[in-house]
Amino acid sequence: MLCIKTPHEHRMEPGRSFILSVDVGTTSMKCHVYDKEAKIRGSCATKVVPLYPEVGHVEMDPDDLWKGFISVVKGAVQDAGVQMRQIEALGISTQRGTFTTWDRKTGVPFHNFISWQDQRTADLVKSWNRSCTMKAIHSVMKMVYFLTRQKRSLAASLIVFSTQHVTFRLVWALTHYKQVCGSVDEGNCCFGTIDTWLLFKLTKGQVHATDYSNASATGIFDSYQMCWSGFLSSLVSLPLSIFPKMADQQAAMFGECCFDVGDVKITMGTGTFMDINTGSKPHTSVAGLYPIVGWKIGSEVVYLAEGNAADTGTAIRWAQKLELFSDVTETSAMAYSVSDSDGVCFVPSFSGLQAPLNDPKACASLMGLKPSTTKSHLVRAILESVAFRNKQLYETMLRETRIPITKIRVDGGVSSNDFVMQLTADLFGRKVARPQHNEMSCLGAAFVAGLGVGFWRSREELKKLQSTDTMFLPQGAAKEGAGSTSREYIPILQSWERALRRSMNWYKQP
Repeated sequence: MLCIKTPHEHRMEPGRSFILSVDVGTTSMKCHVYDKEAKIRGSCATKVVPLYPEVGHVEMDPDDLWKGFISVVKGAVQDAGVQMRQIEALGISTQRGTFTTWDRKTGVPFHNFISWQDQRTADLVKSWNRSCTMKAIHSVMKMVYFLTRQKRSLAASLIVFSTQHVTFRLVWALTHYKQVCGSVDEGNCCFGTIDTWLLFKLTKGQVHATDYSNASATGIFDSYQMCWSGFLSSLVSLPLSIFPKMADQQAAMFGECCFDVGDVKITMGTGTFMDINTGSKPHTSVAGLYPIVGWKIGSEVVYLAEGNAADTGTAIRWAQKLELFSDVTETSAMAYSVSDSDGVCFVPSFSGLQAPLNDPKACASLMGLKPSTTKSHLVRAILESVAFRNKQLYETMLRETRIPITKIRVDGGVSSNDFVMQLTADLFGRKVARPQHNEMSCLGAAFVAGLGVGFWRSREELKKLQSTDTMFLPQGAAKEGAGSTSREYIPILQSWERALRRSMNWYKQP
């Protein structure tokens, strides 16, 4: 997340100034104009069109993304009825792990953005994780940890690569695009995620930078040393000369005001991203939770542990394309119209399975179909799978971090589904809050941008602006105890886990 200050000489009086914020998601790009009370004064949105040039390849056109960015900024300002000179700062929040490379002199991209959902390097990632090199690194670093007890050594002894990390997709680009390779040799190649690309375009090539939050999710960043990892880069032959510099102010959970250790934020959009605030120290994971930098403001660094499921909104859009329903708002009522899924289990793994199973070769599947199965049963099974993946991530987070949970807030488009929200609360055995507006990435970018220019003075002020639309309480919690899963769902969850295991390693090579 980036904060860009507008020139001071153009600012108006505080009462007449605003914050502009853009969120570049996987399927849409939105821009909002916020006032002092964090109310939306104007909005504009456009679609982000994914490209599928080959099976497993997911890309986006950089020029189309830039045109969309300019379009939503102009549209939101116009919709708010304000002038650009009244905008104090611009906050940018983007999907992470999606990158491109471009010519430093001309600014022309060498290829499309390669999306975080892309699976072209699944075999390469798997072979590296099983390689003798990785086994040797794990063994050596375990010994170093035994001698030094440094968490950084423990993290190195557990490191595994993922297709969602930039690492091997960037290796793939360097080996498959001759222009990129030649440009690297000439010292003229820029690498960057979406935030870096937009900043480069906004500053007309003057700034090649990213923020700690985006960098820490690439798989090439050392969250313990707060710098690009020379070790990881040399391990897979990536030139450090192409990497952007670090910018200082951003935020990941600002929109939900998850400022305290133990605060949990779940964003359910195209994918689900579950983050817990781990405070001033990065978490070392054995099951695939990833230690990322939440934000760095001044000298303060706040870390998060993150787990994700890639195909939340993707599964629901797929069901809509099959005409299981015409309007996504119907799905909650459809799920409640039947008492159960009639034994049907859906595995939402179009892009493989992430933590804690970490299987890029898993397939999406529907199991347990019968002649009695209806559309409502199928919809319920699909929505249940979203909540079941939430349960998996939540249990992994509890088991690994051992941090007492202080609060759970959920946002993103799928959070508007009451069935998913209630089932998530039931499975967690805890109350779950949904904000009045589900676009927290945009609000978070606005908050950190506003703090940066003094539009808002403190985090306490931001907490007072926070609004909760609905609080979902676990049903049956009084009988079974807080923190326990609703008993009626235990056998259903077990059946789904059996379906999950059968879907794993489906795309293995013969």
